[in-house]
Amino acid sequence: MKTSKYFRMLACCVVMLAAALPGKAQLIPNTYLNVDWQMGVPLGNDFADKTSGWGMNFEGGYFVTPTITVGAFISYQTNLESIDRQTLDLSNGSALTTNQKHALFQLPFGVTGRYNWLTDSVLQPYVGMKMGACYAELSSYYYVVRQYSETWGFYLSPEVGVSIFPRPDYRMGFHVALYYNYATNEGDVLIYKVNNINNFGIRVGVSF
Repeated sequence: MKTSKYFRMLACCVVMLAAALPGKAQLIPNTYLNVDWQMGVPLGNDFADKTSGWGMNFEGGYFVTPTITVGAFISYQTNLESIDRQTLDLSNGSALTTNQKHALFQLPFGVTGRYNWLTDSVLQPYVGMKMGACYAELSSYYYVVRQYSETWGFYLSPEVGVSIFPRPDYRMGFHVALYYNYATNEGDVLIYKVNNINNFGIRVGVSF
């Protein structure tokens, strides 16, 4: 997908820029930046409900106190599922016999906040919350046809994680997090309907 290609290019640029930074690897003092690979497990719907590693997360923030950060994020996740050949009874009285590939693409973005512990140590755990909007696209591919639905919703995502800095005085290390997200998006494609989008998963990446 073109979108994932652009995100990967952006991630590479961010990593190369951060690698060139002196001192504490921060463009602005008292800030942080994470670039993560993301794996998502859909919950509560049967449209493209397979676990997928086609995702990334980008976020940055500012330490308003030594333990509290606020910032912004954007991420994406694509889940895929292959559907065996079947006959679908469509709403207009016709029928369609085909195999399909379903795709659920999610693009949430918004604001994020964290409470951090042990900010001068190698392991720096935190709990966080992301809030914002979520664009989602539901697609069904069959033959050379693509049917899709675009939808917007409200997004909420609690998270627990840890930043790992082998040298705490040099802010360049790794990031691991577990997350859950809920979005109010609703949409339908052919005979399939999605009411709300729920996922849980893991993020692994680099932290500056």
